Amino acid sequence: MPEAVPIEKIAEEMYALIVECAGKKNLKAGDLTKAMIAKFGEASCGKEQCKQAIRILIDSGRCIYSYLGGSYIQLPVKEDVPSAG
Repeated sequence: MPEAVPIEKIAEEMYALIVECAGKKNLKAGDLTKAMIAKFGEASCGKEQCKQAIRILIDSGRCIYSYLGGSYIQLPVKEDVPSAG
């Protein structure tokens, strides 16, 4: 049986996909899960590991949930900080 992919690796791959799609396509949790299962194979990467990986991204602040007629996972919006002077 293939070895399970570490949750941290799944989270990193999800983050890379979110960065790649930023501004072009909004990704739902299901989209990320399907992409990771397609990449690593169903035997090595399951829905539960994907859920945990998404939780890592959200809890760390690297990604946020946004609601635009559905729940999407996106990069946090960077606030424009006015420069002094």
